[in-house]
Amino acid sequence: MKIAILGTRGIPARYGGFETLAEQLSSRLASHGHEVTVYCRRPFTTPGDVVDPKVRRVILPTISHKYFDTAFHTFLSAIHVSFTNAEVVLFCNVANSPWVWIPRLFGKPTVLNVDGLDRKRRKWNFLARGFLSVCEALATFTPSRIVTDARLIQEYYRCRFGKNSTVISYGAEVPPGSDNLEGVDLAPRQYILYVSRLEPENNPELVIDAYRQLQTDWPLVMVGGNPYDEAYVARLKSLADARVIFLGGIYGPGYWQLLKNAGLYIFACEVGGVHPALVEAMVAGNTVLYLDTPENRETAADGAQPFQPAAADLASQLTRLLANDRLRRDLGQKARQRAESVFSWETVTRSYESLFAQLL
Repeated sequence: MKIAILGTRGIPARYGGFETLAEQLSSRLASHGHEVTVYCRRPFTTPGDVVDPKVRRVILPTISHKYFDTAFHTFLSAIHVSFTNAEVVLFCNVANSPWVWIPRLFGKPTVLNVDGLDRKRRKWNFLARGFLSVCEALATFTPSRIVTDARLIQEYYRCRFGKNSTVISYGAEVPPGSDNLEGVDLAPRQYILYVSRLEPENNPELVIDAYRQLQTDWPLVMVGGNPYDEAYVARLKSLADARVIFLGGIYGPGYWQLLKNAGLYIFACEVGGVHPALVEAMVAGNTVLYLDTPENRETAADGAQPFQPAAADLASQLTRLLANDRLRRDLGQKARQRAESVFSWETVTRSYESLFAQLL
């Protein structure tokens, strides 16, 4: 099949879950013999990037603003892909639902992965939330098929809109390579790791507040940034004490080295379906503390420890785990077993492959 993937920032993955999906899915589909094209945004990708040579990239311009970036670039991509030989088009992000009908006018079936309930993100103002609510409704009829990544999100679309969706989760797989920490002054298994875009709905302030209550020499390592709001990142740094280390965005081998060597991992995202970062932490065998939401609970099951959205509760859970080596080891083993049995990139790829074949 000739497959195009639109709506992400592109590959290599340097931003979030959809970029990881595009990178993993495109490479695996290409290895299965399909012709795959990934549309990329110019500020996030360059022609010299190292990517799978079997995957073709189309790099188009965008407007680097959080309210216009996705919509503008995906609109250009939807026009462009309509005049190519692509046979089926995968769109990512519910905000792209206004454009997914365009390739259909040219006989190309489209699939839309809506992710979680993006309108709940605190970074959006009233108008943006209203727009995303409209996008949810549009998602029920503008694509040929809709994909949800969690049963709870599937149930939401069924109950609110009477729309059935195909559930295809995210995958995770520890890549081969060195397990040794390189380029950072950290002791293996003796630091607390937080990985996320530094945005309010991912609760970095809550994590910093809870950590301030701890009496520990384990540093808190915060990986992630926010290219749209540097002032918010500066505010977080002002709230942190000297034990907190901000590393910015780290991808590829460096990211996995941090995951493999973390003593504890905090996942504090409150919006979304199945989060790639949570699944990746679990497959790496981390002891994971996760914010107790229905979607996170569906992902983690008994493979991680929940905490309530209060700094005092997170601090209490951290204190308990820091004092119990055996409990940390047991939770890490459960996390890996859960991720390896439920979340597999090969299974994800086969599911998309089957869906595309049905549409064609």
